[in-house]
Parts: sequence; structure tokens; C-alpha cells
Amino acid sequence: MPRRTSDRQLFFREFLRNFHTTGAVLPSGGRLAAALARYVAENGAPKRILEVGPGTGAVTRRIIAAMGPDDRADLVELNDRFVVYLRECIDNDPGFQSVAGRIRVHHCAAEELVAEEPYDLVISGLPLNNFTPPAVERILQALVGLLKPGGTLSFFQYIAIRRARALLSGRKERERLRGIGLAMDAVLRGNEIRRDWIWPNVPPAWVHHVRFQQSDRQALPVE
Repeated sequence: MPRRTSDRQLFFREFLRNFHTTGAVLPSGGRLAAALARYVAENGAPKRILEVGPGTGAVTRRIIAAMGPDDRADLVELNDRFVVYLRECIDNDPGFQSVAGRIRVHHCAAEELVAEEPYDLVISGLPLNNFTPPAVERILQALVGLLKPGGTLSFFQYIAIRRARALLSGRKERERLRGIGLAMDAVLRGNEIRRDWIWPNVPPAWVHHVRFQQSDRQALPVE
């Protein structure tokens, strides 16, 4: 319980310090984290897993619980305080010991990551609705580019948040939100294999799971 309290306190402080990249008041809830990690245990084959925007590790813990003995995971986090926290977890938290030596933290943006080889799974916790449409396009293009052909990208968005914001916003903000929707639709259209509806989350969320073949990856828009 003390560690969970510390997770939430750190996350809330970072929300106040930098809402743009933290994007939520609390870490991902248990059901949202489980949905994002849905395909980690699929088919039992060894996997390379990338988690983008792990924050304080709420989704990371679900990933670890589902990892097989030959799976490896990389975490990409831009927030320096979260990076320190995650590295301390890897060194000292018993919940991370089962993957000791098979999990790494990279302190960079997803678009800057240079992968040794492509990933079977990319799981994103980034608050895409907070960014500009060109930034969302760059991020999604980078995440898809880090996948193996046939790999799975899982990411979430809060249900109806863009629509609610648009109703209360001026023209410039409505255009920004519309651009984000178009960027997401370009990735989802024809590629989404499953959508999980997480109503108990705060706020409620969709989790999108998408798979791409090589032709689909090349057709995605680039800024």
C-alpha cells in the first residue's frame, strides 16, 4: 500500500507540473492496464515488447505479470522523474524481480528511440489528445515503424473526450481535436482487430488493438 500511495502522489505531482505529457490525474486503472497488456501472453512465443509512456508503471506491472520466461521489454519514458522512479523499481521492487535483466528503461521520446530490432508488441500510454495533429501523426508513425510486420499496437483514448472538448472550445481547438481524430482514424481504419471498452476507468476509455502488414505500414500518413 505505501508504494501504491507513492505511485499516485508522484503521478499527481507530474500531472500538475506537466499536464501536456502526463495527461491524467491518476495512473491507468487496473482494467485499463489489463486491456493494454492483453496480447502479452498471446500464443506463448518469445516476444520483444515496447511500452511507451509507462509513467509510474501501472501498465508495466501488468505486462510483467503476463511475460513469458523468454520475453524482453523496453520502456520509453520522456519524464525524467518517472525514469528515475522506474529504474528504482527495477533495482529494488520485488514485483520487477521476475524480469530482472530482461527489462530496460530508455529516457527519450518514442520518435527518438533507435531499436536494435523491431517489436512484436508496442503498448502506448501516451495522452495523444494533448498533442498537436502533426505530433500525433509523428508518434503513431514512429510506433508503427517500431513494429514487426504483423505486430500489434495497443493504445487508448478516453471515450468522448474530444467531442466534449470540441463542444466547449473555440475554432482553433476544434480544428486541433479534429486533426487528432483524423490521425487516429488513419491508423485504425482497416487495421483494428479489437476494441476494449473500459467503462470503470476514470475517465472511461477505449483500448484500440491494431495489426499491420507491410503494405498497411507504408500507407500511413507522414507529416
